[in-house]
Amino acid sequence: MATDTNTAMVAAAHSCWSCGEMRAAQFCKACGKVQPPEPVDYFTFFGLPRKLIIDASAIEREFYALSRKLHPDIYAGSKSQEQEWSLEQSSRLNDAYRILKDPIRRTEYLLKLEGVELEGQSKAATEEARKTGEKKQIVPPDLLEEVFELNMQLEELRATKKLGEEGPALIQELQEHKGSLEKKFTTLFDELKGYWDEWDAAQDSANEDAKRKVRDRMVGLLNRRSYIRNLVRDVNEVLEN
Repeated sequence: MATDTNTAMVAAAHSCWSCGEMRAAQFCKACGKVQPPEPVDYFTFFGLPRKLIIDASAIEREFYALSRKLHPDIYAGSKSQEQEWSLEQSSRLNDAYRILKDPIRRTEYLLKLEGVELEGQSKAATEEARKTGEKKQIVPPDLLEEVFELNMQLEELRATKKLGEEGPALIQELQEHKGSLEKKFTTLFDELKGYWDEWDAAQDSANEDAKRKVRDRMVGLLNRRSYIRNLVRDVNEVLEN
């Protein structure tokens, strides 16, 4: 929606410290001076609305163009403050590009901007939760039976290996199980792409109810996807050890 874009850009713009004209997020449009970093989100940093379908090639071109303009060597003879700002802006540029170019991380980031914190998604976070007794990822209801069976197989193979045995039949079952999980993992990404269309349409129409509904569906899907990814990782560890 044009209003959303305009609001975002206004938030990122104020008077240039050097010439007093209106500035963009990184440079003054009038005098070209690098500007002190502003606390704006990554979408705003690139002049984008909070949408999930973006032109990957366009943002890549913008990234390299800004990288050249913000390179610290350009400001070697400038005031130390400008050098510091160029370093800070370059760091923020790299962070923003790394997040926005990745479709999953872009979705997770947008959800965070919307006030949603996803469940712990890394193995380290899961292990830390186990140690501290904090809440672990919740098993998706439709995976309960499958997860129970998989955990039994994993424990059986661990015990078999401790006894110095190979368990080829069990290994074959786990490999098939892993293949099934990987297929579900891929299917979930395809489903998520459909939600991007819904989110962007709701953003354009400023339909808060529609945004809330699609946001909740994306959260559920990403948590489910994360859980499946962790299951596959667990299977790989047992098979490889």
